[in-house]
Amino acid sequence: MNNIEIVRVWDVPTRLFHWTLVLSFTCAYLTAEFHLGFLHTLIGYFLCVLLLARVIWGFAGNQYARFSSFIFSPQETLAYLRSMMHNNPRHYFGHNPAGALMVFALLALLVLIFLTGLVTLAVIDFEGPLLFLADVFDDEASYAVRHLHGWLIDIALVIIPLHLLGVAVGSFQHKENLVRAMLTGKKKNISSSSSGH
Repeated sequence: MNNIEIVRVWDVPTRLFHWTLVLSFTCAYLTAEFHLGFLHTLIGYFLCVLLLARVIWGFAGNQYARFSSFIFSPQETLAYLRSMMHNNPRHYFGHNPAGALMVFALLALLVLIFLTGLVTLAVIDFEGPLLFLADVFDDEASYAVRHLHGWLIDIALVIIPLHLLGVAVGSFQHKENLVRAMLTGKKKNISSSSSGH
């Protein structure tokens, strides 16, 4: 008989970051679509602070929040992806190698989105903390940055569904509800059939 143990994995700051990011990014997208520039800018500032807080927590948080806990070698990542294809992936309490790749990809993408947003604010709207760049960028470069900001959002709209697909596949293969785990912070450890870390 399986010995099921409940393990506390995701701490409160990590969960708050995750769900606040989901809500705030959605609001930022909608305010841009409906041309609510002032609100879009305010939400953008908030997102920048939120991301900075997550980066700090990636070094100061609990075991599973720290970036060091989900940096995997290429060999381990490939082995995990192969095991997923055979429907027998190793169980991890924190991020698995595929999930870790997605986390780092999303964080890097968010950095680029927020940076190009701040540059656009400075060189086109002539405001914000990077206003000194207004004298550096000509019109062509300014609008190129604004277009890049939009393209990066389009990339995010492709990556986010892939992330959701990964969550669904992981939940199915490991027979655990990963969405609920990110809400409660707890995951199951079925010691007789898996060994996570």
